[in-house]
Amino acid sequence: MRISEREKRGGDGWILALLLVVAFVLTTVYFRESPTGPLHTARSGVQAALAPVSRVGYAATSPVRAVGSWFGDLGVSRSDLEALRTQNEEMRARLAALEEARQENERLRELVEFVEAREFDAVGARVIGKPATLWEGVITIDRGTAEGVEPGMPVLAAQGLIGQIVEVTQHSSRVRLITDQRSGVSAMLQSTRAEGIVNGSIEGDITLDFVSRESTVTVGEAVLTSGMGGVYPKGLLIGEVADVQLNEADLFPRIRLRPTADLAGLEEVVVLIGAPIESEVTGGGE
Repeated sequence: MRISEREKRGGDGWILALLLVVAFVLTTVYFRESPTGPLHTARSGVQAALAPVSRVGYAATSPVRAVGSWFGDLGVSRSDLEALRTQNEEMRARLAALEEARQENERLRELVEFVEAREFDAVGARVIGKPATLWEGVITIDRGTAEGVEPGMPVLAAQGLIGQIVEVTQHSSRVRLITDQRSGVSAMLQSTRAEGIVNGSIEGDITLDFVSRESTVTVGEAVLTSGMGGVYPKGLLIGEVADVQLNEADLFPRIRLRPTADLAGLEEVVVLIGAPIESEVTGGGE
């Protein structure tokens, strides 16, 4: 005897309905009986029997759950990545600004201490223009006649002499550096007091010329302004001896100097106000 598909489906429906009724009755009885009732006792026994299996299953799936949690956290990090990058850039900018302010304060403190130690009347200035060509040793500063700056006034950095004012406008001035080929400074060796002229060159080097052959010149010795001619105050540090050569046929030793001031990295300088105003000392080539 064959059973039709409709009859099969009908039988399955009655079974499902019966199971639903049984489940409803058991649930109702479970919640109404006391904790020591037969259904509660049976449930506790089943849980105790299946506990080892549950622990094994939990341990087996923990790596999968950990990976899922990691990917979830990764998704959150990616969503916040742009905000964190922005904050990082802001912090970098603030740190750079603080470091720049610290370095500037350090340079200004050295300038102030240098001027106060020598009791100079001076005005501070910032470098706003560097040499336009490789063979020109002239910079521009942001102080002029409005601040009392005049042609001929010496200009210094904390490490020593750098040059002299040669042109002035109301709010800016041009400074000829000691390395310029047209520059010349009356100078002397600190130890022997032997005098000469510090000249610049087209290459940007400086030399101490016209020093007597009999003078003792030592590498590393300081070279100072001599005060001769009244252009620069006496005793300003210019540089130190870097190299000395003296051949039998030479009238004077060839003395190459190393400036103590970083002329290429100048940012702040001071102009000596009230220093004698005279034409600058001419280099040996003029």
